[in-house]
Amino acid sequence: MEQPLAYVPGTGRISHLVPPGPTRRKRTKVFYLLLGALLTGSYAKAQETFPINGVADPREGCYAFTHATIVKEAGNTLQDATLVIRDGRIISAGPGGAIPKDAVVVDCKGKYIYPSFVDIYSDYGTQPVKKSSQGFRSLPQFLSNTKGAFGWNEAIKSEINAAAIFKTDEPKAKTLRQAGFGAVLTHQQDGIARGTGALVTLAADRENKVMVREKASAQYSFDKGSSTQNYPGSLMGSIALLRQTYLDALWYKNHPSKEGINLSLQSWNDEQALPQVFEVSDKWDVLRAKKIGDEFGVQYIIKAAGNEYQRVAEMAATKAAFILPLNFPAAMDVEDINDARFVALSDLKHWELAPTEPGAFEKAGIPFCLTAAGLKDNKQFLSNVRKAIEYGLSEQKALDALTKVPAALIKASDQVGTLDAGKLANFLITSGPLFKENTVLYQNWVQGKRYIINEDGWTDIRGTYTLTLSPGATYNILVKGTPVAPSLVLLQQADTISGTIVLEDKLVRLAFPLTKKGTRTLRLSGVISGDAWSGNGQDTSGSTVKWSAAFSKAFVPPADSAKKKTDLDLTKIYYPFNGYGWETTKPQQQDILIKNATVWTNEQQGKLENTDVLIRAGKIAQVGKNLPAGNALVIDGTGKHLTPGIIDEHSHIAITKGVNEGTQSVTSEVRIADVLNPDDINIYRQLSGGVTSSHLLHGSANTIGGQTQLIKLRWGANAEELKFAGWDPFIKFALGENVKQSNWGESQRTRFPQTRMGVDQVLDDAFTRARDYEKQGPGKRRDLELDALVEILNHKRFITCHSYVQSEINMLIHEADKFGFTVNTFTHILEGYKVADKMKKHGAGASTFADWWAYKMEVQDAIPYNATIMQRVGLTVAINSDDAEMARRLNQEAAKSIKYGGMTEEDALKMVTLNPAKLLHISDKVGSIKPGKDGDVVLWSDDPLSIYAKAEKTIVDGVVYFDRQHDAELHQRIATERNRLIQKMLAEKKKGSPVDKIKPTRDELWNCEDMEAGHQHGITDNF
Repeated sequence: MEQPLAYVPGTGRISHLVPPGPTRRKRTKVFYLLLGALLTGSYAKAQETFPINGVADPREGCYAFTHATIVKEAGNTLQDATLVIRDGRIISAGPGGAIPKDAVVVDCKGKYIYPSFVDIYSDYGTQPVKKSSQGFRSLPQFLSNTKGAFGWNEAIKSEINAAAIFKTDEPKAKTLRQAGFGAVLTHQQDGIARGTGALVTLAADRENKVMVREKASAQYSFDKGSSTQNYPGSLMGSIALLRQTYLDALWYKNHPSKEGINLSLQSWNDEQALPQVFEVSDKWDVLRAKKIGDEFGVQYIIKAAGNEYQRVAEMAATKAAFILPLNFPAAMDVEDINDARFVALSDLKHWELAPTEPGAFEKAGIPFCLTAAGLKDNKQFLSNVRKAIEYGLSEQKALDALTKVPAALIKASDQVGTLDAGKLANFLITSGPLFKENTVLYQNWVQGKRYIINEDGWTDIRGTYTLTLSPGATYNILVKGTPVAPSLVLLQQADTISGTIVLEDKLVRLAFPLTKKGTRTLRLSGVISGDAWSGNGQDTSGSTVKWSAAFSKAFVPPADSAKKKTDLDLTKIYYPFNGYGWETTKPQQQDILIKNATVWTNEQQGKLENTDVLIRAGKIAQVGKNLPAGNALVIDGTGKHLTPGIIDEHSHIAITKGVNEGTQSVTSEVRIADVLNPDDINIYRQLSGGVTSSHLLHGSANTIGGQTQLIKLRWGANAEELKFAGWDPFIKFALGENVKQSNWGESQRTRFPQTRMGVDQVLDDAFTRARDYEKQGPGKRRDLELDALVEILNHKRFITCHSYVQSEINMLIHEADKFGFTVNTFTHILEGYKVADKMKKHGAGASTFADWWAYKMEVQDAIPYNATIMQRVGLTVAINSDDAEMARRLNQEAAKSIKYGGMTEEDALKMVTLNPAKLLHISDKVGSIKPGKDGDVVLWSDDPLSIYAKAEKTIVDGVVYFDRQHDAELHQRIATERNRLIQKMLAEKKKGSPVDKIKPTRDELWNCEDMEAGHQHGITDNF
């Protein structure tokens, strides 16, 4: 009797129904009803608003997926259960229960059903936006080119609504569905404020049909994106713009009539009730975003960079939820030793440890979900999830992070994330547990529509069969392998013989020899009908045979052999994350007694021979002879010299993504404090040269630059821990060629000022505006730029000014006198010897170079006697570096004034210790060796002003942050660790894994005149 026909949804085919077989494995009970049954009652429900060109086809499906293992959510698994869906929604999911009469029944015996994944960081359906190609040499653009009643800055795109620009993209949707996703939160990834994100499904349907929530999130980053506007030109500028926009939006909300219509600020305010998602590009950006959030009462969801595992404690302290990418770096091709030497150990370590991030977050109790963002190919996604599981992530947490957690974070748990009644019918059908290596994803149903991922293996034919040849012979055969790629063996009493099996829908072909050494092959072809196979073939002699095979026993897969976390031999996390880092977050403070050293006190006692210094609880406790050690660590200083730690008054180390916000003449709103880089290797290098504190300055590209930050070189600390507590805040000003920019090329002939006279007017205008601003009183629009200038007027913030030419030095003194403030420090000040008397009268100090000369026109009159002359006039004079490399040798720079000016040794040393402390208003804490001051000291191998002197130990707050013997041990550790990781990369290449070309590690090194935030100098060494 001919089998009945039925429509197979999603295939466009009419197929024979397969009757239930007589055996216990009725695995092919797939009954698709005729098309007419699907249409019953659907016309009454249809409410189409789109006109139809043709005959209406309002089909709505009802399906029942029976006998499945249903994982409703992580930790809630139902055996032999049924999932019922109708009209794209889940009706029920559970064991037993009635099956609707009109349901298409799909037998899922042996299969698993999971919620489809949710990705809440995607740009699906939006046009990719190219980043701005504007550079320093481009013509300046000061205001937004965006037409309409929008805000002043192009990087603030809060008016962008992803739903309005969204367009379905079936090729991309397909790749995401194949990776397991059913819904994504998408937005246009462009700008600092990026507008709203839309929650959409990945169904192949019209935009209005797949849109689940029009406004599901507000999106932010530190990246200005496609904006061609100059400002912001640095990371600190992006942070300042974000802070000012929060303030402006609040003011606009309370004073709408004063501003007129500002659609950017209006949208910003409208979006504040949505989940706030912030993309970062580095672990330290997480803490920067956290500070902004704390300031304005916002808890961001952080889209992570992938290196946050390096500072898990700090990540946990943010209390934020994270979106973790799985775009783990590939191994590099390190066969060429000349190329490999340009890759820092930190990059090698990151390659190995990046997959540990999800597991580390789970262990730390940090909420997170996972995203496919950043993957070159979405096919890598599930394999990378499995890799994260191998590296410590639990399977339950992995499923949570792909379903329930992302849905909850964007307040969409009523729509997606679990297989509960009423939610969208978004689910996966798999061959087994989702994260097992050989599990096959068969189908991804989105909004009740089936999308085939893999057709092969839907019917799992694996198992033992009794094969009967007619006439006579009977054999036992085993079909094993995977459902998609089964393999065949003939079972003999003492041995097995491999054969081949080929499946084509319901057709099957078998071939195998009958003996171990047989050269002739039995060939069979036939049809699969349930558990029974049958057909024709030829035996080994070429005779025609009939055959049949009956199922007798299910195949039992071998135990999962995937590596467990305990099997992995992984590198350690160092703090900071490079070869010179600590194996704990930071070294411990301890009591220290340094005995029998020559102590340069910088106090009235001068140099003390054979003297002891006791540091207790981070402070200098005693200075004297034969001091009792007690429980203190004893360091023998015999034949050595102990000095206060060197203080660099002018430095640009440990700054991230730009030292200059040189895009405007006045940028007093930006703060170096926002962009500290605790991982900068120059912190360690300068500790090796005896530096214990550095004053980090904005560059010199504008008249009034950014707010400065004084740090202690606490190697291994985070950004907040680096900051010098209790210091008076400073700000960087600049005069001269860098400010007026008239000789910087034709493209820089627009920004005011273009002359030194214009610099004077910028200063006059800025402080006039600040004075007027202060008079406005409460209720005024808060302006971060003017807030800093008001602090100067009120003697709460102090100026350090980049300066060269005497005429401009005089000019700034006159402006300061006019507005009633004092220029605290003239830095560089290479013509200071000409105006030292005026500086003294004004009350300014000087921080200069020892003998830099002729590196630009306004330095032509520099002389190496400058420091000595200014000192003799009575100024407080410091020697600074303005250079990461010179800072390691400031003791030698100070010594040059002995040669050129006849300065005493003790006065020369004070220029890099006590004098900068005085200029920075911290001489009560550091700069000399005196009981009660901070335990910041350096033990030198020789006279500290000698070119032969080496810093053997550099101590900050009673913590030995640099020890030359330990440094030698680190060099050996680096060599060993590099070799291990390089050998591991070579092994990856040997086994055929994809490898990338060498990417040299580059080191950010800044000086006053660097303008581009992305600029990097030189290639790093192997730290």
